[in-house]
Formats: sequence, structure tokens, C-alpha cells
Amino acid sequence: MQGKITLPAWDSLAELDDEALPLLPTALLIARDEYPDLDPAAYDALVQSHADHLRTEVDTLDHFPLKIAAVNRHLFDELGYGGDHGEYYDPRNSYLNQVLDRRLGNPISLALVQMEVARRLGIPLDGVSFPGHFLVRLPVDDGMLVMDPFNGGRPLDVDELRERARSHLGGEVPDDQVLAQILDAAPARAILMRMLRNLHGVYAERGEWDRAARSADRLLKLAPEQEDALRDRGLAYLQLDHLAGARHDLGLYLKRNAQASDAQWVRDKLIELGAGAPRLH
Repeated sequence: MQGKITLPAWDSLAELDDEALPLLPTALLIARDEYPDLDPAAYDALVQSHADHLRTEVDTLDHFPLKIAAVNRHLFDELGYGGDHGEYYDPRNSYLNQVLDRRLGNPISLALVQMEVARRLGIPLDGVSFPGHFLVRLPVDDGMLVMDPFNGGRPLDVDELRERARSHLGGEVPDDQVLAQILDAAPARAILMRMLRNLHGVYAERGEWDRAARSADRLLKLAPEQEDALRDRGLAYLQLDHLAGARHDLGLYLKRNAQASDAQWVRDKLIELGAGAPRLH
């Protein structure tokens, strides 16, 4: 018998503390925009079934690294969850219902499945908003175990982590302090925001401006202070000829970010719209 799962309301998300923001239900809420008929209870039950299958085995193991190894073996080897290396930018890889149906995903969606199963088994697995590919981390006696869910949950050593980060830090190799900051646990809001940014990027690249605007709008529901999402929604509105919306968003972006590196470019867009540059007060 399927249990009940309640999806949050979009307008309630900004007011929730990070600790109160439900990760899996909100990921399904994002997916419902594209798949309005999805059954949240069915997907929650599927994740629960993965955990239930593992519970007896995991409970007999004494150490977290052994427990997560069992989770990874079941998810990635037995059930066949894996990274979509062939169509990495397929938007289905960012929609949790599709990831659970197809057992294919991108790093962050696979991490979400891995985290949800692990946490239901009492394993404190956290996400890491690592530059490039999203990772997961598990506390161990002498530090932490960092794993790559896009590649079967493979553990990553310090040297590989430094090298992965280096290419996103202007070629600088991060020292211990910088690397520790990069490996901080990502709160639920940051994970969901990254999922929405991925979707916006995919849809903007494809020229699907209605979906790009929706992704930016949903990001603003999660985090109204995200100025880049305000700009992105305005630019998508511009592509859709929703000129009033474009003027509002781009004008507000400039008012809040007069010194932004792209401010002049956005100002030119507003002038093209006949809106003029907003006056600063």
C-alpha cells in the first residue's frame, strides 16, 4: 500500500528554512511542471522499496563505508542506475520521475536518489555542490568519503578532487582550506536551485524559452534574492515577446545590480525595448 506524500506549494518555499525544505517532494514538484500527471506517492514508494530491499543487509553492517557500499551496489550494479553519458543534456535527466523510470540521470539527480535511499537507512549521506559535477559525501572516522554518483558511486581521493576543482578555479590547485569549503554539505535549497539552473541552461540552449522562463521563475520561488534568475527570466520573456514582463525583470535587475558586469548589456536591451534605463534612487 502506497503511503501519502504531500508536495509543497510553490509560494511557500521561500519562507521555509533549509532544514524544513523537503528534498524529494520538492524535486517531484519541479518535475510536475513538465509531467503534470505524475503520481508523487508512486515515486516515493519506489524510493522506499529500494531502501526496504537493503534494510536487513545494511542493518547487519557496522560501519558507514560498508553500508554505503551496499547501497551503491544495489542502485548502480543491480538496479542499473547510471549517468546518461550519451545524452547528458537531455532535460529528462533533471526530472526525478524520469530518472526513477529510466534509471538514467545527471550527477545531481542520481545523487538525490542515492541520498534519499541512504538517509532512509540511517546513513548520513550529503550532497556536495562541487564545481562541474555534483558529488556526495559521507562522514567517516578520519574525515569524509567523497563519491561520484554519475559514475556508479566511485570514491574519489584528494588528488582527484583537487584536479577536478582546478579546472574550475582558473587553473589554481585548491589548498586544504579551499577544498574543505568546496566539500561543504549542500543544503536542500542549494541542490534544488542547481537542478533548476541546469534546466534553465538546457532549455535556453535549445531555444525553448517558455520552459527557460518557467525554470527561472521556479528558481525565484525558491530563492527570491537570486538576481541572475531575475535577469534570466526577463531575457526569456523578451524572447517570448512578453515585453511587459521583460521590462519589469530587467529593470529590477539593473536597479539591484547597477554595477554588474553585464549591466550595460542589459541596459541596452531595455533601451531597445523603449523602456530606457531605470533611474537609481
